[in-house]
Amino acid sequence: MLKFLLRRLVSGVAMLFVISTVAYGLIYLTGADIARTLLGQNASQEAVDLKAQQLGLDQPLLQRYVDWLSGAIRGDLGVSWFSGAQVTDLVSARLGVTLSLVVLATLISAVLATVVGVWAAIKRGWVDRVLQIVSLVGAAIPNYLVAIALVLVFAINLAWVAPTGYVRPQDDLAGWATSIVLPVIALTIGCVAGVAQQVRSSMIDGLRQDYVRTLRSRGLPERRVILEHVLRNAAGPALSVLALLFVGLLGGAVVIEQMFAIPGLGSLSVSTTTQGDIPVIMGVVVVVAIIVLVVNLVIDIVQGWLNPKARIS
Repeated sequence: MLKFLLRRLVSGVAMLFVISTVAYGLIYLTGADIARTLLGQNASQEAVDLKAQQLGLDQPLLQRYVDWLSGAIRGDLGVSWFSGAQVTDLVSARLGVTLSLVVLATLISAVLATVVGVWAAIKRGWVDRVLQIVSLVGAAIPNYLVAIALVLVFAINLAWVAPTGYVRPQDDLAGWATSIVLPVIALTIGCVAGVAQQVRSSMIDGLRQDYVRTLRSRGLPERRVILEHVLRNAAGPALSVLALLFVGLLGGAVVIEQMFAIPGLGSLSVSTTTQGDIPVIMGVVVVVAIIVLVVNLVIDIVQGWLNPKARIS
């Protein structure tokens, strides 16, 4: 198991290096005049040249990347070109908000998808057909359309919650819950549909295996066969899908946070990209990449525990 973890850690660090390198290169190789973008089109050329020198843009691209990378390794992601604040502080202040949305949506999706998928695999018939239709519709509808429908029904027509805004949990826990309930539901619906479909397919395949018939012939209760054996073997593929959907939820949070005026990484990404605040953009890219790699590492560990063959492969 230790070698398994070390391989995953080494591959994760290598992937993080590749992502940061590609992102840095793509940002700076677009050909845009960053200093003029910051100062405005009416700025004089002398002011633009001075600003470029202050930002280090007169240095070769490789030297700038090495300087940024050496700081990032030490935990210093630089300073915002607009606010002058540390990028680490800006990102960390928004990170908890986004993670609260995405993690809650993922956990709710995992529980609901497991229940629905197992139920459809066992019952089959009309239950299975309903799941197929709901999964297709849920996967096809964009989460921003779901968000609009939720706001129209629950915030405007019924007035149960506020349509926009965010309350910090340390200020008002109940207010925090009501401020994120609609965004979490909007993120959850499509995720439940995808994972439930995978759980259903894996469960049906598992129920057809010879070992299931052997366990039943030995007199094991059906509940124990399903929960302890079939569901455990079916969890691996479902976890892989859930990990992919988690990454998708991070992207979906960008739109959802803008719609509900939630101060998370999504709204920070949009504002800094519009401004051209490259240090903050790179900080968001690195933090999101780390989150994705950590999630994939956790999924690999869980799959290795559920299926020892995964550790060998």
